[in-house]
Amino acid sequence: MRRVLTGVAVAPGMALGRARRVQPRRYSADARPLEAAEVEAEIARLEAALAHARAEIAEVRGRLQGVLRREAEPFLDAHALLLDDPELHAGLLAMIRSGRCRAGAALIAQRDRLGALFGAMADPYLRSRREDFDQVIGRVLAALERDTSVEERRLAARVGDILVAESPTPAEVAALANHGLLGVLASSGSAYSHSAILARSLRLPMLTGVHEALDAVGDDDLVLLDGERGEAVLHPAAQDLARYRQWQRDAARDEQRRAGFAHAPSRSRDGRRIDLHANAERVAEIAAARALGADGVGLYRTEFLFLHRDALPGEDEQFEAYRELVLGMGGRSVTVRTLDIGADKADGSGLALASEPNPALGVRGLRLSLRQPAVFRTQLRAMLRAAALGPLRILLPMVTTAAELRAARAHVDACAVALRGEGHAIPDAVAMGAMIEVPAAALCARALLEIADFAAIGTNDLTQYVLAADRGNDALGELYDPLHPALLRLIAHVVAAGRRAGRPVSLCGEIAGEPAQLPLLLALGLTELSMHPARLLAVRERLAGMDIGALRALAPRLVRASDRDAVAALLPSA
Repeated sequence: MRRVLTGVAVAPGMALGRARRVQPRRYSADARPLEAAEVEAEIARLEAALAHARAEIAEVRGRLQGVLRREAEPFLDAHALLLDDPELHAGLLAMIRSGRCRAGAALIAQRDRLGALFGAMADPYLRSRREDFDQVIGRVLAALERDTSVEERRLAARVGDILVAESPTPAEVAALANHGLLGVLASSGSAYSHSAILARSLRLPMLTGVHEALDAVGDDDLVLLDGERGEAVLHPAAQDLARYRQWQRDAARDEQRRAGFAHAPSRSRDGRRIDLHANAERVAEIAAARALGADGVGLYRTEFLFLHRDALPGEDEQFEAYRELVLGMGGRSVTVRTLDIGADKADGSGLALASEPNPALGVRGLRLSLRQPAVFRTQLRAMLRAAALGPLRILLPMVTTAAELRAARAHVDACAVALRGEGHAIPDAVAMGAMIEVPAAALCARALLEIADFAAIGTNDLTQYVLAADRGNDALGELYDPLHPALLRLIAHVVAAGRRAGRPVSLCGEIAGEPAQLPLLLALGLTELSMHPARLLAVRERLAGMDIGALRALAPRLVRASDRDAVAALLPSA
């Protein structure tokens, strides 16, 4: 039966797919006794669910090939035998006919009874078969609750997957992204969680706050995910599918129109140049940035070199990655951020870090680099060597004080001297910048820019630190607001400090890639933005219609605004 689940749209777009759950479904039994007249109909429901479960196993078996089939076939055989077990079948029928139990209640009771018998067996192998039994009963329960037509099941078999989870991790989203993932449906999370940011980067529609998701949606259910309305339509009807097809046509038309901006100049309507850079860490993102005419890479994250491994990457391995970046951008500027990792992400990185009660405010970013000088210098040496191949800037994360910048500068200079002494050709000077994501750094930007050659505002972390609101906590979704006047005043303050010092200032937070926020960022005086490559064309298109001179005139009123509504009232609509 068609059902509409509502939530918060945190990544736009629409997707039609079959549900893929990463948490087990919670089944509840209807304990109401059957009336005598309902018994035969309930038995028919049970038989249909058993038949559907058998058909699913046969379908899975038919899709498997080669080694995977040989590995999985014994388990599929075991599940098929359990479904046809005469004792199970007789027990279920007796509970419905004599006990007047509904089919779901009978299945759960049999699961618990026979599961206890499996669990009491002395043989470890037989004991482990309880898991098979639980999975089989779960499959039948899902089929029993599923209300899908033959046509819907056929359609679901032809489409990709919608990930359904309580709070999906970025790793789960990334792992499925190359295997037919079309969208994400989460019961919790916020618009600025890492998973939501990743979904937007991958152009996957995503809803959060869909609290009924895990109870309402079963594996293989057909779901229409609507990231425009903030809805997930379970078992969509013909009118829903028609709306989806219209959205596809509109999206294709928009994509075709934006393709014309791939190598267009990044200029406003009144002729002002704005540098649009890309955030990247993967080879595909570097290639996309160049293909879409990015003015450079404004933020290259290096954490991927350190994660999911037992030993730290050496200088040559890091140099190879940075060289690929520099050469891949063909002479355009690249900004490489030094390691930004803390105790919460250090496992599997080769770094031995003590656990911390609050890693977000702990030893991370530049704080960690200065405490691990050997690791820091290895990374700096690799960056300096790559800088000989093209324009490369070094960006330091989590800067708090001018003393930290002076210490980092000393390491950069020492590495440069050592490399030249070893015969490496490196540039006479490599720009070193400060990432402004700590409120203290924003407030003291003028002092930092006396040492740093440039600044990059990281609004993702700066927002949560200024507002004391964890961006991953959906309960604080309304508080975590990148348009809060306090944040706007800090951005304007940093931009003004850069102007006075003659130092460039960029913004590389999530809002840089949101076309709706472009007028605000231009009004605050920013001339360099860095975003995921997928957002470049939409931002460049919006920029072409902006009058920056008129927007800059709004700056004094914007920084005096009392709240978000007052900010929005001053800005032009899309």
